Amino acid sequence: MTLPFLPIWFVNLIGSILMIILSFMCLDKVVELKKSDESNVIWIYLLWICSGFIAFAMSRSIGHILKWHFLYSGSESMWNIIRPYTGAVNTIMFIFVASVTLFFERIWKIHQQDVKDKQALQSTHQKLLYLSQNLENLVIERTSSLAVSESKYRRIFEVSRDMILIVKRKGVIVDMNPAGYKMLGLDDAAENLKKKKFKNFFADKTDWDTIISAIAKKGFISNYEIILKRTDGSNMRSLISGSMDSALSEEDGTIHFLVKDIEQRRIAENQMAQTEKLASIGQLAAGIAHAINNPLGIILGYTQLLLRDEKTDTERYGDLKTIEKHVKNCRSVIEDLLSVSRSSPTARDSVRIHEIIDEVLNFIQHHSKLYHIEIEKDYDMNAPPLLLNEKKTRQVLMNLILNATHAVGKSGVIRLATVYNKINREVTITVTDTGYGIEKKNLSRIFDPFFTTKPTGEGTGLGLSVSYGIIKNHKGHISVESTPGKETTFTIILPVNTGDGGDNE
Repeated sequence: MTLPFLPIWFVNLIGSILMIILSFMCLDKVVELKKSDESNVIWIYLLWICSGFIAFAMSRSIGHILKWHFLYSGSESMWNIIRPYTGAVNTIMFIFVASVTLFFERIWKIHQQDVKDKQALQSTHQKLLYLSQNLENLVIERTSSLAVSESKYRRIFEVSRDMILIVKRKGVIVDMNPAGYKMLGLDDAAENLKKKKFKNFFADKTDWDTIISAIAKKGFISNYEIILKRTDGSNMRSLISGSMDSALSEEDGTIHFLVKDIEQRRIAENQMAQTEKLASIGQLAAGIAHAINNPLGIILGYTQLLLRDEKTDTERYGDLKTIEKHVKNCRSVIEDLLSVSRSSPTARDSVRIHEIIDEVLNFIQHHSKLYHIEIEKDYDMNAPPLLLNEKKTRQVLMNLILNATHAVGKSGVIRLATVYNKINREVTITVTDTGYGIEKKNLSRIFDPFFTTKPTGEGTGLGLSVSYGIIKNHKGHISVESTPGKETTFTIILPVNTGDGGDNE
């Protein structure tokens, strides 16, 4: 060995030892880092790289040491034998490191996806943690909102003046608001709804089939006019609207109905039509009455002049009295016609309605055969005095009670009742008889002038129309209800006025 090779050998030896030491130090540092974060794939990659470098450093260092040892000892042939193995080890270590590096690219992509998934899981975990921590508050908040919403719609359901009800597809009532109970005449108890079908309250069952068909076709029905039958047997004209509320199964589907009572509106419309009809008839009657009244007055005047000079026992005197009687009857009819057609200022006084009723009853009992007719009276003694024209009020009551006696015939019951409504400040007077009643087809014409169901010669058909006009001029209302073969009830509603007696009728 010559001197120039000694430094090279020394550097080679020292470098080989340092390679081994440094590679182990790197491995130790990577192991330490990996322990601090087991899931970090970088440290795993560096661990494999450092392991490869250690194997490479040891293989190369040992190979160099053996090379110089064999060369110095003169055993170059042994080195030639070992040399391929150390080279192969070095090559394998380089291939190992290169393979780890290439494979790490795929590992890194997987790691990045894992990191994203981890972040997503952490975010989800945070949300779940938030929901878990605030679930009770959220439930309370949502429950409160639901309670407010339910209370609002329940209040609408409860306070509505119209009927709101929910029925199954087959018509079985599920729920109904208090207005519905009242309109149908049911007690306000849920038991009354069990197995009850809405169609059973229809006066005409074909209306139900029409409504269901329309809802099945279009999903709703709007403002369809029907007649509902109350539990007491009375009818109620109504407007019905409904819509389908579909559910998951067809059997669970329900129909929501809104029903408006238009009976009062229809009565008001009929009254308006009656008023207009009476007004037109009154105008015609007034013209005719004035045209006839003057000639009748002349006939009556001349007849009475002739009666002055005629002896009472002559046939001519009887003829003149007959003429006078029928002329007076004609003038009485004309006065009734004029009463229908005009509204004249008439003095009113504070009167007690019960006293007028009793006076009319006493008069009729003295002049009619009421021996087998039972008179029932039910007076509300709280009724205050009314501001009325006493003469015309007596005329109305006389007409109604006489009609009742004719309807009852030789035996029966006539009931007279009064009711004072403090809230509306109204007094209601009812005259009910157990006579033959009024046919339904005649009810709408009962207050028409000249309409009568009495035989020819027994009535002019002006009594009820005149009564109608008198009550209307007192700002009141008169109506009739009748069940053929059972009874008839005339109802008069008069306001409790506090004005002076000079109001117009």
